[in-house]
Amino acid sequence: MIVLDTHIWVWWVHGDKQLTKTQASVIEANETNGIGVSAISCWEIAKLVEYGRLELPCVLKEWFEQALNYPGIRLLELTPEIAIESTQLPGEFHRDPADQIIVATARVYDCLLVTSDRKLLNYPQVGTIQEDSDRQGA
Repeated sequence: MIVLDTHIWVWWVHGDKQLTKTQASVIEANETNGIGVSAISCWEIAKLVEYGRLELPCVLKEWFEQALNYPGIRLLELTPEIAIESTQLPGEFHRDPADQIIVATARVYDCLLVTSDRKLLNYPQVGTIQEDSDRQGA
């Protein structure tokens, strides 16, 4: 199983060209093994829509129904273990609680994290899929 950062999940669902070929390939390759999405990603998306920073092609409830039914998607709940891990991440980690929970989720499930967030790519305490420079469809 892999874990998707929130923006990667949105890009994948929307077929966004910001998703790299490597990221798209890794996601597709894990459809049978599982593609984890942290429950906090649902909250993040809802907040982005609320603040007008993300426009969806349909109402939020419908978007979640569709996006959570993509092949291989597993909604990963926020467990006490993940909550604790998110507050005890080793080394230096920034204060964004959603990022802390997503990283903690990947660590607890011992999965690679798919992200384009430089802060997460540079955090050595979680395995990530290194992005390539070739954008999907380019």
